[in-house]
Amino acid sequence: MRVLVAGGAGYIGSNMTAMLSAGGHQPVVFDNLSKGHRAAVGRAEFVEGNLADYELLIETLKKYNIETVMHFASLIEVGESVQVPLKYYRNNVGGTLTLLSAMEAAGVEKFIFSSSAAVYGMPEKVPITEDCATEPINPYGETKLAIEKMCHYQSQAGKLRYASFRYFNACGAGNNCSLGEDHRPESHLIPLTIAAAMGKRSEIQIYGTDYATADGTCIRDYIHIEDLCRAHLLAMDKLEDNRELVYNLGNGKGYSVREVIETVKKVSGKDFKVVEAARRAGDAPILTSDATKAETELGWKTEFPELEKIVATAWRWHNEHPDGYED
Repeated sequence: MRVLVAGGAGYIGSNMTAMLSAGGHQPVVFDNLSKGHRAAVGRAEFVEGNLADYELLIETLKKYNIETVMHFASLIEVGESVQVPLKYYRNNVGGTLTLLSAMEAAGVEKFIFSSSAAVYGMPEKVPITEDCATEPINPYGETKLAIEKMCHYQSQAGKLRYASFRYFNACGAGNNCSLGEDHRPESHLIPLTIAAAMGKRSEIQIYGTDYATADGTCIRDYIHIEDLCRAHLLAMDKLEDNRELVYNLGNGKGYSVREVIETVKKVSGKDFKVVEAARRAGDAPILTSDATKAETELGWKTEFPELEKIVATAWRWHNEHPDGYED
């Protein structure tokens, strides 16, 4: 399959590109390198460009005879989306609108979208199933839901076959631990905690220790990057006979902030300063997934269910790339 990977120089996109290549597919990376890294692309075909560039998108889709588009080129920082919402609507919604328009013009029908559990907002029940209410509480989540709706209506019009994956917390390093997280700035718990273990941060903070959980800290669902990418491969085949697919992608098991910190200490053999701080606004006590639908319909299952194994892959990558990618 010839696949355009929008955002293929980023964390998830680069791992997806590597998995596509390993599976005998022909990925073409389309990325503006504002967040991604050229070094993460490897030997895949690379086109530097913005999703706002309609003509370049059409040219790329036609030049490489693209059959499927995978979209990982969204802005992802919840806090930033609250501060500059229009930036998120412009890139996430506007960019996807242009991409879907180019696909329609070029006659490309299959689309796999990197959505988010943020579309659920503060769910009334956990674990979260796909039929839970979608009520985002920040601009980031709103943009993801807006894109899902756009895909739905385009599909209903007979112009799109799409899969939307609602990710929980992607983590770890893939492709034999050669592709890891290098966000600048970093905001994800596992790489931040690893940075503290490596002495690159003076401390790690726990935001809130009085939640209604076993140890008082928030619980989240962490899914290894390769488990997440594997579902996308399965969806490509599933779209042959389906127009609309929506799935949660998560481990199905939650780990608390304290458990993550203790796991990093165990894997690394390092101790570091941990500081208890006040709660952050909008943090739910528990957010975990029910991915039964993906397991049943796609035949998907996680191969990294244990947090320790996930952290071990991330620890290896960060130690082999102490300053991140070299570009």
